[in-house]
Amino acid sequence: MAGKEPLVTTLKTCILSMQAEGCCPVTDTSLHLASFCEVLEMILRKGMTQPVLGFKKRDYWTCLEECCQLDDCCRLPQLSVLVERTNSCEKLLSTQGRGRYFLRLALSRRFLGTALRHLVCTPKMQEWYDPQGSILAHEDFREPFLSLVLVVSEMSFSLDLENSSFLDESWLLPVCGIYETVPCRELGMELRYLEGRIFVTEVLPGSQTEIDEVVLAGDVIDEINGVSLRYAVNGQAGTVLNKLKGVPLKFRLIRWKWHDGAVYRPLLPYLKVLREKVPAFQLQHRPRDLEPREDRCLQDGRLLYVVRYLGQANVGVYGGKEVLDRGILMVLEQRLPSKEVMFDVKETEIIIKAKTPSQVLFRHSYPDISSVGRRLDNANIFALCTVDTKMFPPDTTFNCLVFQTNSSDQCEEIIKRIATGFKHTEWFV
Repeated sequence: MAGKEPLVTTLKTCILSMQAEGCCPVTDTSLHLASFCEVLEMILRKGMTQPVLGFKKRDYWTCLEECCQLDDCCRLPQLSVLVERTNSCEKLLSTQGRGRYFLRLALSRRFLGTALRHLVCTPKMQEWYDPQGSILAHEDFREPFLSLVLVVSEMSFSLDLENSSFLDESWLLPVCGIYETVPCRELGMELRYLEGRIFVTEVLPGSQTEIDEVVLAGDVIDEINGVSLRYAVNGQAGTVLNKLKGVPLKFRLIRWKWHDGAVYRPLLPYLKVLREKVPAFQLQHRPRDLEPREDRCLQDGRLLYVVRYLGQANVGVYGGKEVLDRGILMVLEQRLPSKEVMFDVKETEIIIKAKTPSQVLFRHSYPDISSVGRRLDNANIFALCTVDTKMFPPDTTFNCLVFQTNSSDQCEEIIKRIATGFKHTEWFV
């Protein structure tokens, strides 16, 4: 009787560890997912034979792909669908990357057990694997392995299949982020192309990107509006942006910082070369000049201003900056009790939330705001004129919303950020 196979035992340990985490479904944040995938890949590669002639090295993805070309594959159409989707992923270049993407896709679709059982039953199994050195072709090891895979196929997985740009190189996946911004003339990002990846080397002061507080120097642009920029050539990002002129932009970013706060390890070789080519390049840890202070708080990864809402007044059919003085006086004369709120200047809109309980009080996109400013005799009070959304043309009127900040510096900073949003924004009808 053959002894235990160490890799199968290790795979069982990984599965039990994932189950012990108690996460349903299992996501990319699982501490044991990467280890499970690494062991599974070693099992699929163990004992694999290589062609005597030819330069193309065989990998488990090669075998899965060839399975779809066999006559009996018509009994398993879902395998063909998964293989086709894997081949259509533009972010993968190598057979290793495609194999890893397929495994993640099969886990998400609860199809891994069916796919691997079909693989070991194909007529070409003896050509692909050495029965003595492999697990898949070994009679004593194959069934225990497939039984474990069946257990995994009963588990629920929810994996980010768009996060695949580093599967060619590593099972360790990066942290990804989404940056959405309005159409603008200049984003204010300096870019560097390096081995098919687009690095942000600097976020320019006063630019729309700096105002939006999302992108940091060292991040990698992975997609723009769904267009993959993996294996990009010089100038490709500019070409894509020119085609999207006047359209709201959505960037998918690969963060240089991993979950533990350290540099994402697969990026280290790139960053070393980047520092040689751009000596002034420095990783950016947080948005410039937006350090946490007493008059700010962190919520959902964003810095929000803590201000007091004093009230609002209807100022009529004209909402220019000339009515701000009158609007502020109208609100102050009401002597209403003030309310502490969270003021969030976002990429395309302004959101004001109550501090406790947290609920949205006002939400205005930039086209709804006609003016912003403050009185000269009170540097801590500012106001917004916004369209009264309850009215319809030609009866449209404007409301003046008045706020009090903790300092004149905070007041000026909020006004400047809103004004900069106006400056960088282009609206198309």
